[in-house]
Amino acid sequence: AVQKIVFLKKIQAGEVLESLVANDAMLEKYVENVPDLAYDLMDLSTKPTTIIYDHPKEIANSLLGLKGCFAVRVATDKFCQYLINKFKKPVVAIPANTGSGNTPKRIEDIPQAILKDVAYVVNLQKENNAYKQSSIIKLGSDGIVRIIRE
Repeated sequence: AVQKIVFLKKIQAGEVLESLVANDAMLEKYVENVPDLAYDLMDLSTKPTTIIYDHPKEIANSLLGLKGCFAVRVATDKFCQYLINKFKKPVVAIPANTGSGNTPKRIEDIPQAILKDVAYVVNLQKENNAYKQSSIIKLGSDGIVRIIRE
């Protein structure tokens, strides 16, 4: 499944793929040591926040960056949490666009190049359709915090 996403999205080797977990317990299953700062960042953030960790465990190599890091976000959407819990493992979370194209806000905006090669598209109608791109923060095992994307 990851290889198909890499092909569809034309992702370069070594790029970190963002993943979603259903809750803190699942996060702790796949990250060796989740620092307290990570929980503070997630609790205080006003938008989705993806955190990159240095020491993942039990994660497929195809989901890791060149330096073995793992980018993950705890899902807040109930439907996403439900699916992840059913799968019992993280899922890849990437925009349904090709290359550097704009992130689709509606199902009609997803490029045909992607739609023709996927098995199913979930069409959730939300009251608030405002898409918020996630912040990306790198929490290094050395204690250094880097903001990759605000």
